[in-house]
Amino acid sequence: MTAWTAISPHTKDLGGGFLVRRALPAAQRQAVGPFLFFDHFGPVQVQPADQFDVRPHPHIGLATVTYLFEGAQIHRDNLGFEQRIEPGAINWMTAGRGIVHSERRPPDLADQSYAMHGLQLWVALPEALEDVTPSFVHTPAEALPEIQYPGVQVRVLVGEAFGQRSPVQTLSPTLYLDVQMAPGATFHLPLLAQEQALYAVQGGLLAGDQALPLQQLVVPQGSLDLQAGPEGCRWVLVGGQPLGHRHIRWNFVSTSKARIEQAELDWAQGRAEAGMGQVPGETERIEQPQRPGH
Repeated sequence: MTAWTAISPHTKDLGGGFLVRRALPAAQRQAVGPFLFFDHFGPVQVQPADQFDVRPHPHIGLATVTYLFEGAQIHRDNLGFEQRIEPGAINWMTAGRGIVHSERRPPDLADQSYAMHGLQLWVALPEALEDVTPSFVHTPAEALPEIQYPGVQVRVLVGEAFGQRSPVQTLSPTLYLDVQMAPGATFHLPLLAQEQALYAVQGGLLAGDQALPLQQLVVPQGSLDLQAGPEGCRWVLVGGQPLGHRHIRWNFVSTSKARIEQAELDWAQGRAEAGMGQVPGETERIEQPQRPGH
């Protein structure tokens, strides 16, 4: 019998009824490798009246990684970057010492109904680089390597696997794969990173004679011999080098509680010199929720 730990996500409303399944952090473990947050949204049909835009909000001490299966978003940040995010591309935003960004519906889709489906993950930064200079890098879909096996397509989104390396630059060993399997296809998944976890996005998937749970984060104890069900399967693999415990408060991540408290004050005061300035073209912002007892 194949041994693994399964982490069931909880549902989180990001605002306006936009729901995500959040698998990390969890009671069983805070992270897998450097991955601290694992949010799966959709598939959902977005209607013109839906208010799913994410208004400007801050981050420190982490990198966000956005990957779409369907749909589109417009990323804007206080560094001046504006990028249309579309399926298959990797969008890596390093918050470092501080960044503010928004994610909105593209103007050309304002009056249309369209499908949205994707993942947004948070990656911890090494302690010595938590206050690195913030940045945003868009890597288009066609720049990411693909590997073809019989009935199986592997896209190397971040890191290195099966002899292929993604061009996405990271600050610590990080792995992120997108795998699609045709009905009945088989695939041997070895241990590719110090820590790794598999998440079945769609379809059915067997490991040996056991069904892997759909839309749960599965942390295996060894390699897995996988077989897609009769409808095929799509799954992602995340992992890498663990970076130790992090304090997480709202959108702020750090090894230091004092650093988070400073970021809270900087955001409340809108201190541009601390990376907490306004996003060009934006007039809104999300205020930090009050903590209990405050």
